[in-house]
Amino acid sequence: MSCYNVERNCKDFKTGKFKFEYEVDGVKKTTVFERKDSIEIETFEGKTDTSRIRWVSDCEYILKKIHPKNMAEEKAISMKILSTSKNSYTFEFGIVGSDQKQRGTVERISVSR
Repeated sequence: MSCYNVERNCKDFKTGKFKFEYEVDGVKKTTVFERKDSIEIETFEGKTDTSRIRWVSDCEYILKKIHPKNMAEEKAISMKILSTSKNSYTFEFGIVGSDQKQRGTVERISVSR
């Protein structure tokens, strides 16, 4: 019997506005995105991109850019929500078909109505 159950209220994060912060070579980067069930609009360093979302389950989805600008952007990204809290979730992501995965935490900025 486990004393610790990971909270996973993934449905709470299917829509809304979110922020993802991470570091690249010691420099803090921030991506802001808004998700509306099957579409995600992302803004990073002043550039906006739109991706389609295909939900595999309540906690897993595939992200594919609608207008890729290069070969790397043509690759779909697998996203899996590992745990949730009131206003954030921890996720694992990687290119579909690759064993390389990274983890991150996303913070909710606002809820879509």
